[in-house]
Amino acid sequence: MTAFLGRYGLYLGWLVALVATGGSLYASEVVGFVPCELCWFQRIFMYPLVIVLGIASFRNERQLAIYVLPMTIVGGLIALFHYLEQKVPGFAASAVCRGGGVPCDAEYINWLGFITIPFLALVAFTSITALMIGTRRGMRSDVPHQPV
Repeated sequence: MTAFLGRYGLYLGWLVALVATGGSLYASEVVGFVPCELCWFQRIFMYPLVIVLGIASFRNERQLAIYVLPMTIVGGLIALFHYLEQKVPGFAASAVCRGGGVPCDAEYINWLGFITIPFLALVAFTSITALMIGTRRGMRSDVPHQPV
């Protein structure tokens, strides 16, 4: 598994970022869902990953995974907070989303009672984080061991 992620982790991470970005653009530009403030912050951390991971995949620069991790971790934390605002009553109406516009606890979708847009963003950020960690570990396993 480590060798697989070392070889294909960048490509899979790029694919996840492409799907997440395409999904958010489809939701806002085609379906007409207006993003709230926390959605914009999540987009700030997801959209550049398409370009960064795309270039890294094309050039097979697996070392770049370490630079992607801060963006995926911060974006994931924002998505987690956003999801908690939607699903946990004590988190509702935080100071971040009181500025007017679309409320952050609004649920445009609610599949199976727990899958919302911030949940999907959290899954995407978590997946990319795990793939980048796997890519880094796979990169280390590619190095031949030197006899002592």
